[in-house]
Amino acid sequence: MKKFSIEIRWAIQFSIFTLVWMIIEKSVGLHDQYIAKQAIYTNLFAIIAITIYVLALLDKKKNYYQGKMDWKQGFLCGLVLSFVIAVLSPMVQYITFTYITPNFFAKITEYAVSHKIQTQAQAETFFSMKSYILQGIFGALSMGVITAALVALVVKTKDTNEK
Repeated sequence: MKKFSIEIRWAIQFSIFTLVWMIIEKSVGLHDQYIAKQAIYTNLFAIIAITIYVLALLDKKKNYYQGKMDWKQGFLCGLVLSFVIAVLSPMVQYITFTYITPNFFAKITEYAVSHKIQTQAQAETFFSMKSYILQGIFGALSMGVITAALVALVVKTKDTNEK
């Protein structure tokens, strides 16, 4: 467990930042009066997510690998980080949609149906706790793997013998 303590700590921080982001989205009206713009602005969280991956890999490089980390080590760190984020995701989704924004699914369903984006049945299926928990898990894994691979390229120790 100590081997992955850095990834676990950063995954917990990622989860906290996700909850803070949801509070911000809710407080600026993206979960009610500006719900039409929520799908656009929620993507800005990617900046925070990538930053957390960079900081986590730099932390691992400095404090576990003594300043020298190759791509494979960085990628493995990112994979573990992604896995722990995915494990924590259902709890984050539950807290978000039970306590932070309990009316979100009703509001987004109403919006999707009234704007003929989805039928009532489609919207109720897609905008539900079960769906968002699954999306959170698979999103953390899929986007996490891609982010881990790219960030590991940037954070890895540069080989002075490369030409």
